[in-house]
Amino acid sequence: MVARAYTVAFHGVEARIVEVQCSLSPGLPSFQIVGLPDKAVSEAKERVRAAMNSLALALPSKRITINLSPADLPKEGSHFDLPIALALMAAMDVIPREDVERQVALGELSLDGGLIPVIGTLPAALAAAQEDCNLICPADCGAEAAWVGAVQVIAPASLLECMNHFRGRHILTPAQPGEVIADPQTRDLRDVKGQVRAKRALEIAAAGRHHLFFVGAPGSGKSMMAARVPGLLPPLEPEEALETSMIHSLAGLLSSGGISKTRPFRDPHHTASKAAIVGGGRGAKPGEISLAHNGVLFLDELPEFSRQVLETLRQPLETGTVMVARANNHVTYPCRFMLISAANPCRCGYMADAARACARVPLCGQDYLGKISGPLMDRFDLRVDVPPVSMTDLTLPDTGDSSFSIAERVAAARKIQCVRFQDHTDLRQNADAEGTILQEIATPDPEGAAMLEKAADRFQISARGYHRILRVARTIADLAGSDRVRLPHVAEAISYRLGSGAP
Repeated sequence: MVARAYTVAFHGVEARIVEVQCSLSPGLPSFQIVGLPDKAVSEAKERVRAAMNSLALALPSKRITINLSPADLPKEGSHFDLPIALALMAAMDVIPREDVERQVALGELSLDGGLIPVIGTLPAALAAAQEDCNLICPADCGAEAAWVGAVQVIAPASLLECMNHFRGRHILTPAQPGEVIADPQTRDLRDVKGQVRAKRALEIAAAGRHHLFFVGAPGSGKSMMAARVPGLLPPLEPEEALETSMIHSLAGLLSSGGISKTRPFRDPHHTASKAAIVGGGRGAKPGEISLAHNGVLFLDELPEFSRQVLETLRQPLETGTVMVARANNHVTYPCRFMLISAANPCRCGYMADAARACARVPLCGQDYLGKISGPLMDRFDLRVDVPPVSMTDLTLPDTGDSSFSIAERVAAARKIQCVRFQDHTDLRQNADAEGTILQEIATPDPEGAAMLEKAADRFQISARGYHRILRVARTIADLAGSDRVRLPHVAEAISYRLGSGAP
């Protein structure tokens, strides 16, 4: 008779149910795991053997066969240890078979029978809830999995505790959700002296999730302003927090079972590989653009990234998803993020300073920024020149609005967008609007329409650029509390579109 337990195999952010079948049959003693396991899963038999020996449970002198069904689905990771051990103990009649079959389990076993934390507990809990099963996971993962309120989470610290729970000797209490982690924002935008136009662009970008490109001399404050963007953004909505946390769970970034309501801010170095940015590698793991989902991706020194890496961003910026395609694996991850990039005007950075610039001006700037392709540049909604800050500005007291004040205006604008798109599940901010919906919400008044038509003809603005101007104008109108896009809103949107690069 076959004993069964259940676990999951990860395919992107989706956790697919896997049935762990255990058969004890007469024959020479052996322990085989079949069903397309990887090396970590194949080695589980040794960890399971040692863990059960620590409980004074000797494996039967029979042929032990573990089948992971469906057999054509790749199985990767050490989290198969616990369900294999449970299925084996059920086949040995150590624990009740019918109780094990109502559980989804995952966890790595140590040689002394302890349970080691594994990644992906949150997606596994969602899969268990869909199957109307309970979840068993290591104690350190229980608080994370318990955020899915539709499933009961049992989180033993060892295989012994798990066995005693099933045998009724010591019933474990269900795990409780971890704390909501609040990330205190100590960086204030008022710390940045001057740069009024750049700060205004940051506010607009944060309000509508628009992509922003800073170009300026070294030390002008580009990175400093970008680092303060998280303080301008509203907390994650519950649905967004769950989406983001599922990706971070797969990447092993959730700590102590807590879920953060702060929007992610990712700033990879320019030496990052294509797999690190868009995802890939062993198991097609999520990349930086997916880890920045519902948050911000900051690419400093944009021209220093490899051309191949930059070109991979073009499609995700439009669709909000990325498919990591490999010969034996095709995984789709969400990646709806706000892109902020910064660059010097040339390699030396002082092209605008006649006393310090090189002799190749202006060719040095054209060659340097020319590393960024036209199609990628076309996807930036706002392009802002960031001039050097004078010594006079540095000695002046803090001026301008604080991050808290700007965040209040951003939250108000996003609330307007939330109401506007409440009937469209795939739309959240103005940057997502397109087609007829964009025309309905962002058609400017006659004066604004005339200016936009003249600018499009004069500067050869592409169709994508035209629509992005409309989206930015709609966000500017939201910040102003206007129910319609008017001439000043269009004029400001056009001014940002024509800065630092071709239309």
